[in-house]
Amino acid sequence: MTAPIPRDIPDLPPIPGHVVLPPTVVPARAVLIPARRRTVAAFRGLIALLALTGVAIELLAGGAPTTALSHFTIQSSILLALVMLASARCAWSAHHPLPGALTGAALFYVVAASLVHHVLLAHASSPFAVEGDSGMAWQTAATSILHTALPVAAALDWLLLTPAGRLHLRQAPVWLLYPLAYLAFTLARGELLLPGSQGRYLYPFLDVAQHGYKIVLGNALLVGLALYALAVLLVALDHVRPDPLRRPR
Repeated sequence: MTAPIPRDIPDLPPIPGHVVLPPTVVPARAVLIPARRRTVAAFRGLIALLALTGVAIELLAGGAPTTALSHFTIQSSILLALVMLASARCAWSAHHPLPGALTGAALFYVVAASLVHHVLLAHASSPFAVEGDSGMAWQTAATSILHTALPVAAALDWLLLTPAGRLHLRQAPVWLLYPLAYLAFTLARGELLLPGSQGRYLYPFLDVAQHGYKIVLGNALLVGLALYALAVLLVALDHVRPDPLRRPR
């Protein structure tokens, strides 16, 4: 015979070490399958081709390739081309998009290079204006591609084809690490080259031989503050602009 089952079961003590997990929120990208966006992929492929074309013209137009590759504009254009190719692949094969911090950084660098060129180097009223070589059509074409057409195309891709609200203010200081490393690189490069070497200092506002370290570091600080303001502006715009991929309800 078995013992009768009691009607009233006493409360059992809690299991030691048992932790009740709080509810978690699953991000939408974890459950939503991205769709193929072949038009977007084609447009980003064209942006990458545009960037590589400008870089190739700069490398073939004359001068040492190592000098051309040392320019911030060339390096940021190559980075944008790589990011656009990867983004095009994600859009074509219906993969999740690249992290917003990466795509935002690529846009930030090409826009920063464009603003430095147009405000400090190409503007006639700037004390650091550089006279363009109007006789070299290829050089003029490369300058227009890298400093005007490419930043505009990258900005259009960001505004019209990229999800909004993926940038954060904490990313702005991180983006400045590359310009800071580039400053150290270009100053060290100038110290290693012989005095009087052509292209010893790649930018007039960073020419230590002409201005000295005190003025150059002051110029770098002002440019760095302007770049930080640009990064903050991009983050702010990312949170107020409409999301081009959000479907109306």
